[in-house]
Amino acid sequence: MTTPVLQARGLTKRYGRVTAIESGDLELYPGEILAVIGDNGAGKSSLIKALSGALVPDSGEIFLDGQRVVFRNPMEAREAGIETVYQTLAVAPGLDIADNLFLGREQRKPGVLGSVFRMLDRSAMRSEARRHMSELGIGTLQNIGQAVESLSGGQRQAVAVARSAAFGSKVVILDEPTAALGVKEGNRVLQLIRDVRDRGLPVILISHNMPHVFEVADRIHIQRLGRRATVITPESHSMSEAVAIMTGAAPPPPHAGPG
Repeated sequence: MTTPVLQARGLTKRYGRVTAIESGDLELYPGEILAVIGDNGAGKSSLIKALSGALVPDSGEIFLDGQRVVFRNPMEAREAGIETVYQTLAVAPGLDIADNLFLGREQRKPGVLGSVFRMLDRSAMRSEARRHMSELGIGTLQNIGQAVESLSGGQRQAVAVARSAAFGSKVVILDEPTAALGVKEGNRVLQLIRDVRDRGLPVILISHNMPHVFEVADRIHIQRLGRRATVITPESHSMSEAVAIMTGAAPPPPHAGPG
């Protein structure tokens, strides 16, 4: 059977008497888009934060390419190849597109100019940024030097997704990427998600938007009461059936692997 790229086993996180995750399990397989859905308070955010290093679970294990890993902070997860785009985007509006793509990973000029005078290699970063945006089919951003605050919501999301695809070597995690977008921009971001997957990066998509989930997901992880209820596919269940399982109105079917 295929080894998961990213796997969680028995993750638990408690805040006093409140249990955010209870024996949380998840498997992300190569070349797939795994949607994670669940009602408010189901533990989706806590599960994803544990996988991305933003939260340290009290117990349980995380495996990356079959090797056990421990992330004490988001930087350790990023260094391991896991990139996360949160709903708040975390872009710097006053900086341009290239600066945002290389935020925290700025390239310095070669030789003394970079090592001693710490000068940034802006031309190299802009060239690389243009290439990354082009590879994802983002042709609407003609000026790579324009400030992100001048972009639409969908374009800002595209910059954040491009950054994750550029530097994520193992996994890309997207938290509600279409939540604040209109229909046209939302559809563009969905295509971006497919493009990221088609470039060989498996994607975890957290979303409340059921039509979007059923449009792009290969498998759907349903989180309920702090743990995984089951995993379904868009072919095996309808949207209304998924919502019924998510809310507890219907019993979950047995969980199966990727097939």
